[in-house]
Amino acid sequence: MGKVNREQGLVIEEHGDMVKIQVGRHNDCQSCGACPGSQHIIIDAVNTLGAKKGQRVAFEVRETSVLKGAFMVFVLPLIAAAIGAFLGWRAGEAWSYDLTHAAIAGGLLLFLVSLGAVRLFDRSVARDQSMKPVIVEILS
Repeated sequence: MGKVNREQGLVIEEHGDMVKIQVGRHNDCQSCGACPGSQHIIIDAVNTLGAKKGQRVAFEVRETSVLKGAFMVFVLPLIAAAIGAFLGWRAGEAWSYDLTHAAIAGGLLLFLVSLGAVRLFDRSVARDQSMKPVIVEILS
């Protein structure tokens, strides 16, 4: 099933079988610095234990879910831009266009297409309960 990361946070909203949890950024997040804002992030989690607003909870996130998300958001657009630039360069050669402009256009085009793929992935994850963190313990 893969490695599971266990974190803690504070329930700040309830929505049926889902809750919003305010989580202090852990060391991995602090060293990354990709997310702007305060020292806290808000996540949605599956509320299998009936946690209420104001309770501290422990939740688990599957590492494969984190890796899939990171790949789709950070790596896929870069790969798409590189492939697009290469294809644009080749098209520029074949059709006698300015190679630099053709590479930029190709890279930009595939980068934008990859953003569409990221958006579709985000929508599918929003519907897929198995990709979301799950509350495993109510601490207080």
